Amino acid sequence: MPGTSGISRRALFAGSAAGTAAALLPVATATAAPQPEAAIKKKPKAAANGASYRAAYHFTVPDQWKNDPQRPVWIDGEYHYYYLYNADYFTGAVGTAWRLATTKDLVSFTDRGVAVPKDTTPNGDLWSGSAVVDTGNTAGLGAGAVVVIVTMSPGGGTDHQEQFLYYSTDGGVTFGNHGTDPVLPNPGVADFRDPKVIRDEDRGRWVMALAESDKIGFYQSDDLTSWTYVDGFAHDGIGVLECPDLFRITAGDGTVKWVLGASANGKGSGLPNTYAYWTGSFDGSAFTPDANDPQWLDHGWDWYAAVTFEKRDARGAVDPAARYAIGWVNDWDYAHTTPTIDCDGFNGTDSVVREITLKKASDSTYYLASRPVAGLDSHVSRTVNLGDVTVDGTKVLDYTGISYEVTTEITWSRLTGAGLQLRRSPDGGRHIDAGIYADYAFLNRRNTVNADTSGKWQESHTPFDQAAGTVKLRILVDRTSVEMFVDDGRYVHTSQVFPYLLDTRLALFTIGGSAVFRNTVIREFSV
Repeated sequence: MPGTSGISRRALFAGSAAGTAAALLPVATATAAPQPEAAIKKKPKAAANGASYRAAYHFTVPDQWKNDPQRPVWIDGEYHYYYLYNADYFTGAVGTAWRLATTKDLVSFTDRGVAVPKDTTPNGDLWSGSAVVDTGNTAGLGAGAVVVIVTMSPGGGTDHQEQFLYYSTDGGVTFGNHGTDPVLPNPGVADFRDPKVIRDEDRGRWVMALAESDKIGFYQSDDLTSWTYVDGFAHDGIGVLECPDLFRITAGDGTVKWVLGASANGKGSGLPNTYAYWTGSFDGSAFTPDANDPQWLDHGWDWYAAVTFEKRDARGAVDPAARYAIGWVNDWDYAHTTPTIDCDGFNGTDSVVREITLKKASDSTYYLASRPVAGLDSHVSRTVNLGDVTVDGTKVLDYTGISYEVTTEITWSRLTGAGLQLRRSPDGGRHIDAGIYADYAFLNRRNTVNADTSGKWQESHTPFDQAAGTVKLRILVDRTSVEMFVDDGRYVHTSQVFPYLLDTRLALFTIGGSAVFRNTVIREFSV
């Protein structure tokens, strides 16, 4: 369960929910030339005036508040997606429960209500954790019981974190507590949370990864109710390693790697504040990384508390060469500042689900590549094929829209920069810029409304070799977010934005030369 530096999570939850959209800064003066720097199936009614900031094809909470996604699990032919939900957000009361939505295609979700309620025991509300299906009845709760190991903080504070067990015998729809004692007591440390449990089939036991400040602790259990510490992985300089993740994945060349991930705040070191990961090996007790420094699964400002989960086919078979991932499109620096509160009565949006695969780089290292989930293809409501477009300067297209996907391959012979102006205002003064410049790819939200009132976190960068003479961009635009996938998806930028609803134009631009935007296609989705 992610936290912040210097501000407690509970203090953040206690902040006023109403009227926070007014805290957004006025749009800064901007010029037209760029300067590089899933919806619920049955959506709640929009605001009375018809203006809505609810995402068109991203997952959003039906009402009130959501933050951390919890790893989805496959039950009875569909994914059960749990997430932290506060039904009392607008009253100022703190504390989250686990709410459930189900989906078969990871695009269209059906709300199932609160599954694991808060404040039903003296231990209070529920934080992050993980659910598993105990097919072997190791916990003695019945074969196929859905078991949740979750962090709670008895006593009403935030500094005494322990792990508790809840379970379900109705397919993960409703849960009860397994007593009020922790299955993993706190040994006397401040950060002791976000258990991620996996089944170690090779050794016939359960393994837990746990966030312990700048360390991820590893624990083992035969029955999910009694845990033993076995080892830990430490890395400093990127804050508390929250919401840990641990999984095995097979690359296209047959190489098998273990991946250890965590949400981490690298802003102070010029690094992302998203999902850090290491490839390496895991022997059931200890993780050995291939390199000391982490890689990052997203380089934007708003892809936090992300989880990965198994890719399964319609029969439930697991694909060893791919996984899915979903993240919370927000940041604790400005978690309560969004116009969705006033317009639509909610605060909480996720990224699109993405498919991740393991690939080998030219230097023989391995990395995770991302692409939007294939299920989006079944929800296309309109396609606009622009073909090849030659641009020298800025070219405003005839297309207008606020929620869409645009794909293009930009090619050039001599150029300084190129890209797209997304959600451009009628006068060209407001826009989000996405593209490449010199030796980096970038996503820049400075010239539109966004929640970063500090002005520090406006443009994200990833390495780019301009000598390649080409770049493929796939950009997902919705009412409050932009996600840019560069080339094969090794680099992704996700950032929260709040463009005015009248900012519907789209433009292509180049700097220092001309380029051809090849196979340019816009798709809209109906969910």
